[in-house]
Order: sequence, then structure tokens, then C-alpha cells
Amino acid sequence: MDSRSNRPLSPTHAMILAAGRGERMRPLTDITPKPLLRVAGKPLIEYNIEALARAGVHRLVVNHAHLGEQLVDFLGDGARWGVSIAYSAEPVGALETGGGIYHALPLLGDAPFWVVNGDVWTDYPFSPPQMPADSLAHLVMVDNPQHNPQGDFMLADTGLLSDAGDACLTYSGIGVYRSELFATCAPGAFPLAPLLRQAMAAGRVSGEHYAGRWLDIGTPERLQDLDAEIRGRDAAGA
Repeated sequence: MDSRSNRPLSPTHAMILAAGRGERMRPLTDITPKPLLRVAGKPLIEYNIEALARAGVHRLVVNHAHLGEQLVDFLGDGARWGVSIAYSAEPVGALETGGGIYHALPLLGDAPFWVVNGDVWTDYPFSPPQMPADSLAHLVMVDNPQHNPQGDFMLADTGLLSDAGDACLTYSGIGVYRSELFATCAPGAFPLAPLLRQAMAAGRVSGEHYAGRWLDIGTPERLQDLDAEIRGRDAAGA
């Protein structure tokens, strides 16, 4: 609930982060941007676009740098998914996560907006978040995968996240953000995590634990495993 509007918070804008080089996915990403790598014949980014559209998002911003023209050519204006897509082009080397979001703020509007990593695969429904009116960000947390066993942040019973504590969960790369989080920032490349930690220290980052399917497609092996899983599931249901 957003007390400033007295209505449930249902973001209609989203940003998909697609500017990374994908070093761990080489040589696949030498010729294809990571979000366009295919799982069961469909690019990773398309799964997220479809899910966001089902959740009522109608405006998407996609940032790009490495091989960005391929993303623009494939996604177009977004009409085939019932959304409009704008693009935030970044210089060679990109702007890191924080700088990339800050650079795209003029395209995202003033209301809270989703941010989604372009290389995650999930069945998360993008339900309206229970984000307090004074929270600057609301992060979707997941159980720790093998490649991040210590987790990232602790989710308290109050629904707030902190930077330290026992039983940390992993940040999924999915969250809702307010532009106010970036109020003191300047143009250029900078990471997102320090901003989040500063806001957590002030009690202004909320979160939720999602126990459904989520995968960070960070290596060719994970991509192959997911592809085999979905193809097998689809064949079984045919």
C-alpha cells in the first residue's frame, strides 16, 4: 500500500537491465548479447517481458551497450507483447547498475518502477509489492543458490532489509525502486549496492522472500541445464 496515493502499489513502468558484457558467458556473448541467449527457443529477456506485461506493466525501458543494436532490432517498439519499449543507450563499458538506472530515470517517470536483471529466469508473478510509503526500494529475495551461499541481505520480520545479520537471502535482481533513491547521484558509472546499503541503514528498504523458481543464468552450463529442463517439461506436457 502506498499511503501517498491510498491505493495498492502496482507499478506500470519497468526497466530491464541489458547492458552487461556477460564475461562469464563467453564465447556465447561475443556475438550475442546475454539477454538474447535462448532458452527453449526463446530469448531470456522475452520471458521477463511477457511476465511484466501479464502483471500490467505497459512501459519498458531497456538499457544496452554491448551489441545493443541486436536488442533494439529484436525487441522493436514492444507492440507484439502489448507494451511500449524505450531504449537507454550507454557508452562502451556501460554505466554499472546504479549509473545505468540513473541514466534512464527520465524515461521511467516519477512513480515507483520495477527493475529486472535481463539475465534471470523466474516464474515470479510481479505481484503488487507491499512497499511502505517511505521505502526507497523493495527487493525480491530468494533462497541462496550454490554460487552465492552466504546471501546478500537479511530480511527481518518487519519486512525491512539490513546489510548484516544471520540467515541472509540472495537478492534476485528484481525490485521496485523510487527515483528518490538516486537523488544525490551524478551522471556516470557507479554501483547500486552502496545506495541500497545506505538506505537500509536508514530503514528505508523493504523486501519479500520468494520461494518459487528463480535462476541466475550466469554460466553456459546453467543456460544449458535450464534449456534442457524447459524442453523436457514442454515435451512431457505435449
